[in-house]
Amino acid sequence: MAKSNKKNDKELSYAELVARRDELKQKYMDLRFKMVIAHVDNPMEKRLLRREIARLNTFIQQKKAAEANK
Repeated sequence: MAKSNKKNDKELSYAELVARRDELKQKYMDLRFKMVIAHVDNPMEKRLLRREIARLNTFIQQKKAAEANK
């Protein structure tokens, strides 16, 4: 579910990366809420979302550094 093609994410623009990260953060918060309230089919999805968000944060920081060097 949270899996995406790493090469596709790397090629996204800064704004697209931020939008994707915000979308995944919202999904993560919804999943956390759902885990407290009811049963979740795949509890490992929480870990996958966290890692995907961290990876996107890395790409965002790389884009910021590249812009600062220009």
